[in-house]
Amino acid sequence: MASVSTRDQRGQRPGPRRDDKDTEAANRALGLSTGWNVFSYLIAGMLAYGGIGWLVGRVVHVPLLFPIGMIVGLGIGVGYVIYRYGRSEQGGVYGHESKRGDDR
Repeated sequence: MASVSTRDQRGQRPGPRRDDKDTEAANRALGLSTGWNVFSYLIAGMLAYGGIGWLVGRVVHVPLLFPIGMIVGLGIGVGYVIYRYGRSEQGGVYGHESKRGDDR
């Protein structure tokens, strides 16, 4: 005669396993980390190139270089984010393999 646990006797199904909760929490933390990294790249690009534009603008007396530097920094930040996070790990464009057979 097989022994039956008290949980099975009461008709209760076991809840989510501890491993599933740990995996879900790790995935959530990884997503938050990636989001903050993207945000910091965008802000850092704007600050760095905006600061360079501000300094050069003060030297040559062209105040328009500050906003231009910020826009250029934002563009560089977006480009870096696309380069770093826009590629899938499986290869191909947006996670799809090339159907043409060549590596273009």
